[in-house]
Amino acid sequence: MPSEFDLIARYFARPTPQAVLGPGDDCALLAPSPGMELAITTDMLVAGTHFLPGTDARQLGWKTLAVNLSDLAAMGAKPRWVLLAGSLPEADENWLAAFADGLFACAKRYGVDLVGGDTTRGPLNLCLTALGEVPAGSALRRDGARVGDDVWVSGQPGLAALGLAQLQRRTQLPEPLASRCIAALQKPTPRVELGLALRQGSLAHAAIDVSDGLLADLGHIAERSAVTAELFENQLPRLPAGADPLLARHCQLAGGDDYELVFTAAADQRHQLAELAAQLDLPLWRIGRIIEGNGVVHLLDESGQALPLADKGFDHFAQDRH
Repeated sequence: MPSEFDLIARYFARPTPQAVLGPGDDCALLAPSPGMELAITTDMLVAGTHFLPGTDARQLGWKTLAVNLSDLAAMGAKPRWVLLAGSLPEADENWLAAFADGLFACAKRYGVDLVGGDTTRGPLNLCLTALGEVPAGSALRRDGARVGDDVWVSGQPGLAALGLAQLQRRTQLPEPLASRCIAALQKPTPRVELGLALRQGSLAHAAIDVSDGLLADLGHIAERSAVTAELFENQLPRLPAGADPLLARHCQLAGGDDYELVFTAAADQRHQLAELAAQLDLPLWRIGRIIEGNGVVHLLDESGQALPLADKGFDHFAQDRH
């Protein structure tokens, strides 16, 4: 039976060219670039809460890193380093090899080094900390939305939640939609390039990633910025053909696990954002506006009437995701 240190050396010790000192000592040594602030985030993925038992290990390795890079993307930070801690029910080397392959595939794609971590025996639980850099004073934040801003969202929120509904047999999606939605759930794409472009081009005033649901996460911007966000139902991304419209709309507004970016931008940036969407080959949808208010989100129909919102997103202490 391999020891904890054998497992780390075998599956997680890789070159770390961006670190002064990587794994193997009590601490990693990192040297931030001159003039940069560190953006630091951590997320925990717990079996049965954040992913289904039996989820493909390689895809889980990718997702464990991707969900943290999504937080860096939301602040316009360039990913640099990550640390991984986890508990494992057993030392399954086939599972570890596949998990490490997925993790390092994502790390290579986004140019980050794994510089340390820890492992122990216990229920399957994965916790990753990611560090990125952003020029001092330029990070995108939740408290920057301004009255008169447009509200935008990237990609197609709701696919991941539809994928979960498919796996839980709460719906029956046709192919290839079913595979597309399951892939969105199990192998999300962090919008790092979008976040960097929004920050570098001074295109956005505020941003957040969609992890708990579009309404819930936009609500954090509204609350921190002390404004109200109005979303227009007829401007939301088109619902995927082949899905139940009521379920698809619920997943779009409150499903979570999408890791798209929702952001606010001045109305005079619409042309630049259209050009950016084409450049990145990524749909950007103008879905609402920021008005004076008190930190809430309203969904309006075509006549401007507010629609009822029974469920705004995921709450770890109010419900189980999986």
